[in-house]
Amino acid sequence: MSPETGELLVQEVAPRIRSAVPYCVRTVGCEDHEEIVQDTICIAARLYDNAEKAGKQVTPGNIAYYAIQHAKSGRRAYGQSKTDPLHPSTQLNGRAKLNQFEDAVKSEEGSDDPLLLTEVFSNEQEDPSTKAARNLDWQEFIGSLNDRCQAILNVLAEGGQLKELAKTLKVSTSTLNTSKNQLKLKLLEFFGSDILKEISQMPQWRTNLLAHREMLACREERMPA
Repeated sequence: MSPETGELLVQEVAPRIRSAVPYCVRTVGCEDHEEIVQDTICIAARLYDNAEKAGKQVTPGNIAYYAIQHAKSGRRAYGQSKTDPLHPSTQLNGRAKLNQFEDAVKSEEGSDDPLLLTEVFSNEQEDPSTKAARNLDWQEFIGSLNDRCQAILNVLAEGGQLKELAKTLKVSTSTLNTSKNQLKLKLLEFFGSDILKEISQMPQWRTNLLAHREMLACREERMPA
C-alpha cells in the first residue's frame, strides 16, 4: 500500500467506519463494537491494497461502504467460515447457536432454582494429561520397590490387614510396620511432600474455564448499556 493510500485510509475511511459500525453492525458472542471497528478497518485496508495492485481507482466512500457490508455479513479480517460454529458468519447465517453456561436448561418441579447448562457439563475429574503423567510416575515408583513393599501397597490399597500379610510372608508384624514406614519415606521422597495438596486442587481445565467466564463477565459489565 502506498503512503498516499494509507493516508486516505486513516483520514477518510477510518472515520466513516467508526461512525457507522456501532449502528449497523451486529455483535456476535463476546465481540464489542470497538473490536469490530478495528477489524473493519483491516478489511478496508485489504480492499484498498487489492484495488491499488489491480490499478483500479476507488473512492474512500466506496471502500468504507464495502468494508462495512463485509462486517455486517459476518466477515472478519481473519477470515470467513460457514462451518466453524464460533465464527460470526456462521451464527449470523443461523447455522449455529451458542449458549452460555449460565443459561437455564430446565426448571425442577418444586424448586425456584433452574438447572444450568454448566451443571450438566460439570465434571470434577482431573485433566487426562495430569492423570496420565501421574500414572507414569506411579509405575516408575512401583518399579523401584522390592517385593515386600509392593505387597504392602497392594494390601493397603485393598483395605487389608498387615497381620494377614505377615503370616503370608512369614515375618513379624513389627517388621512389616518398619517396612511400611520406609515405604512412606520413599513415597514422600519420590512424589514430594506436597503430593496430597496437588491431588486435592481443582483441575487445571476447570480453573481455565472459570477464569475465561470471569473475563467475559467483566467485559460485559464494561460495555455501555
